[in-house]
Amino acid sequence: SYFGDKSSCVENANTLNLTGSSSVRGLNSTCIGKTPLSSGRSVCRSHTPVMGYSVTSSSAVSAHTVASVIVAVVEGRGLARGEVGMASIDLKNPEMILSQFADNTTYAKVITKLKILTPLEIIMSNTACDAGNTTKLFSLITEHFKNVTFTTVQRKYFNETKGLEYIEQLCASEFSTIFMEVQSKYYCLAAAAALLKYVEFIQNAVYAPKSLKVRFQGSEKTAMIDSSSAQNLELVINNRDSRHGHTLLGVLNYTKTPGGSRRLRSNILEPLVDAETINTRLDCVQELLQDEELFFGLQAVISKFLDTEQLLSVLVQIPKQDTVKTAESKITNLIYLKHTLELVEPLKAALRGCNTQLLKAYYNSLEDTRFGIILEKITTVINDDTRYTKGCLNMRTQKCYAVKPNINEFLDIARRTYTEIVDDIAGMITQLAEKYSLPMKTSFSSARGFFIQMNADCSTLPNGKLPSEFTKITKMKNTYSFTSADLIKMNERCQESLREIYHMTYLIVCKLLNEIYEHIHCLYKLSDIVSMLDMLLSFAHACTLSDYVRPEFTDTLAIKQGWHPILEKIAMEKPVSNNTYLTEGNNFVIITGPNMSGKSTYLKQIALCQIMAQIGSYVPAEYCSFRIAEQIFTRIGMDDDIETNASTFMKEMKEITYIIQNANDKSLIIIDELGRGTSAEEGIGICYAACEYLLNLKAFTLFATHFLELCHIDALYPNVENYHFEVQHVRSSAANKEKIAYTYTLSKGYTEEKNYGLKAAEVSSLPSSIILDAKEITNHIAKQILHKQKSTPEKMKQRAAYRLAMRLVQTARNSRLDPDSLRVYLKGLKKKYEASCPTPEKNDEQ
Repeated sequence: SYFGDKSSCVENANTLNLTGSSSVRGLNSTCIGKTPLSSGRSVCRSHTPVMGYSVTSSSAVSAHTVASVIVAVVEGRGLARGEVGMASIDLKNPEMILSQFADNTTYAKVITKLKILTPLEIIMSNTACDAGNTTKLFSLITEHFKNVTFTTVQRKYFNETKGLEYIEQLCASEFSTIFMEVQSKYYCLAAAAALLKYVEFIQNAVYAPKSLKVRFQGSEKTAMIDSSSAQNLELVINNRDSRHGHTLLGVLNYTKTPGGSRRLRSNILEPLVDAETINTRLDCVQELLQDEELFFGLQAVISKFLDTEQLLSVLVQIPKQDTVKTAESKITNLIYLKHTLELVEPLKAALRGCNTQLLKAYYNSLEDTRFGIILEKITTVINDDTRYTKGCLNMRTQKCYAVKPNINEFLDIARRTYTEIVDDIAGMITQLAEKYSLPMKTSFSSARGFFIQMNADCSTLPNGKLPSEFTKITKMKNTYSFTSADLIKMNERCQESLREIYHMTYLIVCKLLNEIYEHIHCLYKLSDIVSMLDMLLSFAHACTLSDYVRPEFTDTLAIKQGWHPILEKIAMEKPVSNNTYLTEGNNFVIITGPNMSGKSTYLKQIALCQIMAQIGSYVPAEYCSFRIAEQIFTRIGMDDDIETNASTFMKEMKEITYIIQNANDKSLIIIDELGRGTSAEEGIGICYAACEYLLNLKAFTLFATHFLELCHIDALYPNVENYHFEVQHVRSSAANKEKIAYTYTLSKGYTEEKNYGLKAAEVSSLPSSIILDAKEITNHIAKQILHKQKSTPEKMKQRAAYRLAMRLVQTARNSRLDPDSLRVYLKGLKKKYEASCPTPEKNDEQ
């Protein structure tokens, strides 16, 4: 439980009266599905208790996967419906993020934001989920987040005035510009008020005044990737096995700290849209790649950092009750703080010679005198050689002797007593070893305290048994662990003296922390710097393992010989690479080709490369240029969904509807087959209509299909390009059968392959009589519907003129050629134009 005992828990529930009536039953009745507080149990299912919570070492990067974010969501009523306010706080990171935005009726932004936060608990107002009168937002959130605890809080706690008061009281002075941003944003302030009240309630602790980092995050500064696209592209979770590292996060994650790993994950799910910021990051990665000394120097320092954000979170919370556990955790965290601050100088030294703007800015931030001031205050009270060590006994000793001698004489006496008891324990075990002539040694574990351990074969013991005074005997292979009645008593005395030491040390530590609080904001800056450097080092590390290239940002999507980053990791060798080229004038690409020829992989590869470029990473290609995408949409896969009662076709329709409703001119849209769940004629009709709609946007769209009828849309629309994946036919001499060899190479035009579905069926063990039948029927149907749209000379001429115009516009915008090269290029364009015009009198018109 969070609360020291059951009774205090119930008292808390009554005094706070979060929901409805003034009894615990009132809380139960409004909670959805799961009870946040029943019969004095702790709130919600699996809160990570922050009291007595030690900070993970940098090796435990996986720790960030445990959900620890609590989110409050509130929506405007009446005319303001669709205006949503959100506030979230991570129990492991003392930063409150506020956001407020207008969303459409699908609430795509809210769901996407919540998916990225992966909350442990969602708080909403009880008016949003009154039985029989639930709001659409509430229904959608409960549908999407079935495994998340829902708690309803009375509407009166969503109070914007109280929210602003809370922020004024708790926000660190460094971040006080937040008032300007959120003063008139009532919904996020209301959410903040309910959230902070609730967190204080469940944590049984309050945040220290002026200690929180509060920031406002609109939804404009990052690209939007909806949750199904993130799932289709396997950005952070592998679809086949969620524990597998075959994801984009797995490819890029060489981070050394939990903070760096969290930052990388949130960047992948919300890439940047500001070219300047991206280029600043790329400059850093470039410098890290060029300067080996800087790379290894930084990596060595960064890997020593603990989870700074979590450390901060524990430091800024003031427990409402003082227990031995809270005392011990505060002492531990002060030692961690000292360890962290001692790394500031080595980090500065590693950054000293750097040239890029961002790294220089970080170096200047570390010049902050407050790091020195805090460390100085700590070292007046804490021993210089007290530091973070591995092993529970080592750490216990560090905590005991953390405070310098002569500061508190009672503490010195208690420590002498503790030392004597520990010496007595060691002496007693030595005597026992001599008495029984057995190789006993002293061991320690946090659960058992001191106990005796012995490596011995059963045959060396008298009668094959240990002497009768030993109890609690366990045996692992040839190692015996046991204790004795006297040792248990000594352990109790040891614990008693430890409690005294911790209590007195805690009082000194609290006094010290109160002096430190006013300077603590510099640590927010430090944790930000550490996580960012960790992520950039991770990008540089990923580059050294493969031939990635620095991306450019223009108005064209051009990738020369790009390949799929996750496939490379799975295959352990470089996959077949392909080119991609989309411009404003050729913004719609249709891709055809037999089954298994590589269409889906190619489409996903483009989206992954786009995301990698927009987070500041290098990209798997020989050269690449991207147009910044504000949204990335995908429609991939052929699954039905039993939970929402959606057939394969229905699910396809929902996905394409979502794309059509939300896409704009700056989107990247990837559609891997559409209309396959219904009859061919209807499927083609839907595909054609959807294509025509998307064609009119300036979005970049890549569309893979098996409907070859769709390829002829290029006769009507000059901004459509057809590409296909080539296959080769190999005749095996032994069985005199023709086989398909996949080249995985993309070529212009649409596929000439006929009946490739039948060829795929032949490879499977389908009876030959059925295949022969199928071929006959296919040929019969094909003769009936063979009427293709032919391009007239007039249309071909218009198309050639359109292409020439587009190339000229692009050259004018982006060319870096000198006059002579430009002349040669333009002559080449002229020749191309002449070659593609079918009319004999084309030269006269020129």
